[in-house]
Amino acid sequence: MQAHLLPDVVGWREAVPEHTVARALAEMLVDLGVREAFGLIGGGIAPFGAALQETAIGVRHFRHEAGAAFAATEASLATSRPVAVFLTTGPGITNALTGLLAARWDGARVLVVSAATSPSQRGRGAVQETSGYTLAIGGLFEPGAIFHFAAQIASADELEEVARRLAAGVQRPGGFVAHFSVPLSLQTTKVARRGRAEAISAHPAGPSDGAVAQCAELLAAAPVAIWLGFGARHASREIMALAERAGAAVMCSPRAKGVFPERHPQFVGVTGAGGHECAEAFMRSGGARNVLVLGSKLGEVTSFYSASLVPPGAFVHVDLDPEAPGVAYPGARVVAVQSETGEFLRALLRRMPSVAYDPAPIRSLAQPRPLTPRSVDEVRPAFLMQALQRVVVDDSDAIVMTEAGNSFTWGNHALRFDEPGRYRTSAAWGSMGHFTTGVVGAALASGRRAVAVVGDGAMLMNNEISTAVRYSVRCVWVVLNDAQYGLNEHGMRALGFAPVETAIPRVHFVALARSMGACGERVVCEADLEGALRRALAADRPFVLDVLVDPTEVSPILRRRIESLKRQGGGGGA
Repeated sequence: MQAHLLPDVVGWREAVPEHTVARALAEMLVDLGVREAFGLIGGGIAPFGAALQETAIGVRHFRHEAGAAFAATEASLATSRPVAVFLTTGPGITNALTGLLAARWDGARVLVVSAATSPSQRGRGAVQETSGYTLAIGGLFEPGAIFHFAAQIASADELEEVARRLAAGVQRPGGFVAHFSVPLSLQTTKVARRGRAEAISAHPAGPSDGAVAQCAELLAAAPVAIWLGFGARHASREIMALAERAGAAVMCSPRAKGVFPERHPQFVGVTGAGGHECAEAFMRSGGARNVLVLGSKLGEVTSFYSASLVPPGAFVHVDLDPEAPGVAYPGARVVAVQSETGEFLRALLRRMPSVAYDPAPIRSLAQPRPLTPRSVDEVRPAFLMQALQRVVVDDSDAIVMTEAGNSFTWGNHALRFDEPGRYRTSAAWGSMGHFTTGVVGAALASGRRAVAVVGDGAMLMNNEISTAVRYSVRCVWVVLNDAQYGLNEHGMRALGFAPVETAIPRVHFVALARSMGACGERVVCEADLEGALRRALAADRPFVLDVLVDPTEVSPILRRRIESLKRQGGGGGA
């Protein structure tokens, strides 16, 4: 995230002598760069909702708080701006938690404003009571695993300090999720309007000269590979310059697809979930002595902790999080650098000489062999990916999202992106329902068309079709309709268990879409697929493409995921 995309001043405009705390909070969000606010209005948050409506922020009412939180996550990542979420008391807050954890894991900038029960009502059984009597204060209203900053505001005197902390937080390059809860009685309290606070400018963390010198020496001394994570997504230009100067092979995590062009001759594949065997084959062949890791923790979804990916020399691991290096591979040699990726690469390029390596040993990722349509009913997932590549990825500028389950493994494996910002998946947190709802936020905030590739299970769990219709959002759901929780069905069989209630009654998602005012089309055979995709992209309203897929075709992740589960003791009897 480049710092110049965010304002460096926060405060309150000088105008009338006083207004309410709710209005002060709403204007604070405007000054922080918020342009969209998603949520559900309830009695406890009504004054703040009314105040939001009086600003330039677009207020969007969703159908479920989790959907609002997922949408805010994707809106923030699509625009590099902070996005607000407004929640009422009690279940309004708890319903949103899964989406807010996704925001934290994925590095979004989400500012949550929730309602709290007024002090005079606490402990007395108030409706949807939100206080220390009913909820875990430590998890919800204090900084920790969910929120970088959290507080229950008890007085208008706290507003300036809250504004200062939020202004610093939204400029962090690694994302920022904050929550401040405001009692209903305080929202309507009059407060004097203040002038703007002092300017706060944040600069990304940079490496020391000594660290850069050591890394340059390691990376110039022997063949090197670059392993990209999502944290490197804003440094594509520097990555390309370094890869070509060093003659380096490049591989990436599922979330980093497109950060380096996947059709480039130095790209050897995606690692981890739905990844490519050729990436590990390259490392096993001795293609790289040292590996430069940029912006990834190398967790299970990125690496499956495969020993084949450990270099014989060292990992040079660059990350903003000082705890990331060495976590995935405790026994490997690691040179750790705490830095924002772009800052590190610019410093490295000033020291790194051109290396005369022969690029011939780099076996780049082969393109998938084209499939021809078959005449039987039901669409092969691999054929669907081929059509998505041609129609959506190559012939449009739409953002493409893949939902947890079979959808994201097929997308990770089969789709090819040559630019950052085109592909989104949330593999690590991996919540079903993330992109069935997040697609609405990405399209709303970015103004671009967004396409979500999702399973039927996820679509039934949570969707925001009605919200998309309400705001005329240009988004498309491509539903892999196999009448089952496909990854669970195949996975349990592979582990030696009989599947437990993994079948789903087949749903007609076109009928569901039309009942809410969206367009839709069902695809049964492969010959009809490309035309249907083009009609979906051309539609002037939300569109659900219901694709009946072959339920027997196993996703690319299955073998590696099963191996990982068995290592954790998850195998059963055959």
